[in-house]
Amino acid sequence: MTVTLEPTVANPPTAPRLLELEITRRCQLTCRSHCYAEAGPTQGHGTMTTGEWKRIISEAAALGTKRIQLIGGEPTLHPDFAELIEHALSSGLEVLVYSNLYHVRAEHWKLFTRPGVSLATSYYADTDDGHDRVTGRTGSHAATRANIAEAHRRGVRVRVGIVDVLEGQRVAEARADLQSLGITDIHTDRVRAVGNAAKGTALPSTSALCGRCANGIAAVLSDGTVTPCVLGRFLPAGNIQGNTLHGVFASSSWRQVTASIPASRHDPCGPDCGPNDDSCKGGGTCDPASGLTAATAH
Repeated sequence: MTVTLEPTVANPPTAPRLLELEITRRCQLTCRSHCYAEAGPTQGHGTMTTGEWKRIISEAAALGTKRIQLIGGEPTLHPDFAELIEHALSSGLEVLVYSNLYHVRAEHWKLFTRPGVSLATSYYADTDDGHDRVTGRTGSHAATRANIAEAHRRGVRVRVGIVDVLEGQRVAEARADLQSLGITDIHTDRVRAVGNAAKGTALPSTSALCGRCANGIAAVLSDGTVTPCVLGRFLPAGNIQGNTLHGVFASSSWRQVTASIPASRHDPCGPDCGPNDDSCKGGGTCDPASGLTAATAH
């Protein structure tokens, strides 16, 4: 394989603590109003091979990354989803799976209960109609709610994001419903103008981001494009196919992308800190990795 490196910066790159891997754009849902990846049932798994994903995971571990997030689309639809989790765990990484929890296979429950694995999902309302209006899939509310409850019953760590998408969506009631299921790690966010949410409007802007992308976070999309986060997909810094993570993070392109993102304010509970506003507790940080980096996925 021929590896092409871009001009590098003087200082060695800092490994992201969280590397988001968008392993597919296929999804059972059709969230036409807000899905940043424009995922859906007819989308594919991209051009990255399983071998390339495993290489990236190994490189991330070697650089010092602590955790990867498998996301899509719906990551569990990737044919080698389980193999990628096993490889990440054997590489010493924690794994966060961002799933719509519409359908969970028996073998995947076994993976989710493994030490070092946790789940995240999106929830939109406490009613079938309210949730299904957002996802475009009848029955998705009942299925996702049942699997959230099952994950909690099995002792799986679950983080749930509520994205305020439609008028009258019953966000507060959704939070109360989740709490009734025993879920405590709940975050809310607004829709960000990326992907489907940007259609019919101006081009995506860095103003749609929370200000923490590329600050300890990076993403690799299903075509190998490296971006500051999955929401910052309109800010490509290179491609991992024919390159290495080290090569991308040491490049002038990565430095330029990082510099283009306005930093968040020091006040973590300020109005520009959407992903973690409601969970700020004095001295916290607006950390999408702990909030809703991927909440607008599906």
